[in-house]
Amino acid sequence: MKKLWLIIGMTLLILGGCNEQETLPTEKESSQEIGNSETAFPLTLTDAVGQEITLEEAPTSIISMIPSNTEILFALGLDDEIIGVNDYESYPKEALEKEKIGGMEYNIEKIISLSPDIVFAHESIVSMAESGLQQLRDAGVKVYVVQDAKDFNLTYTTIEQIGRATGKYEESQAVIEDMKAKVDEIQEKVAKVETKKTVFVETSDVPEIYTPGNGTFMQEILTMVNAENIMADQDGWFQVNPEEIVSRNPDVMLITYDYVEGIVEKVKQRDGFDTVTAIQNDEVVQVDEDATSRPGPRLVEGLEEVAKAIYPEAFSE
Repeated sequence: MKKLWLIIGMTLLILGGCNEQETLPTEKESSQEIGNSETAFPLTLTDAVGQEITLEEAPTSIISMIPSNTEILFALGLDDEIIGVNDYESYPKEALEKEKIGGMEYNIEKIISLSPDIVFAHESIVSMAESGLQQLRDAGVKVYVVQDAKDFNLTYTTIEQIGRATGKYEESQAVIEDMKAKVDEIQEKVAKVETKKTVFVETSDVPEIYTPGNGTFMQEILTMVNAENIMADQDGWFQVNPEEIVSRNPDVMLITYDYVEGIVEKVKQRDGFDTVTAIQNDEVVQVDEDATSRPGPRLVEGLEEVAKAIYPEAFSE
């Protein structure tokens, strides 16, 4: 199930990357609009798919349809207001105690029965949940589709937008400023690295090894920590042959999944991998999949984890 969810997730990311976003305000426009009105209610918002909703007051009952939204909502201090979440929640632990509304398939009837003030959907699920979202709208449920953020700046914007929609604008600014401060601290440390390392990121096991290329969150993370993605000459998420990994000979290998027990040792023992620098130098490191991929407050934790995995010496002081 873990692998199936991973592959489905990667498929959604690939599809999400193809979505046109002309209907969305730019980050500058969004910030100007928010700065003028902050969190005054009633409030009219236009979401990632161009749908407009009006909130008479800050919502007191909220449903989140995807884990990244859930993490943002909890970071804004909305524990009491959250009444329903995705089946695959993993963080924070309080999310596990909330009512579940479905995972890969959503229980639309249950969502309606909970009578939420607002449902936070996500652009990445629109292609497979469009009819269900429209069913919610037709039932009078306010649905806000959050933009599928592809980088840190857009993540900041989505946190700000969710904060505004929930009456937590000031809290959203505090979260964003904390994130930016931590990013600066991490980048200051890795900027001192004299020799940039090459990195291969593996998101699923053989026989179908997937890796992120250009235009992905992981690509941005590697760039931010002063490392080079050996697969940056290709776009999006794609399958790669083991022979190609050996040929490109990364200095470091990052494993982002945990559904295979002892995966780090198994990677080291693959046929032909004994010539890879990362194997020879014992620099095959497992990092947290969620923290390095979910567009939310924990992205900075993922950034730091990746930086430490590649340049542990930069954090030894």
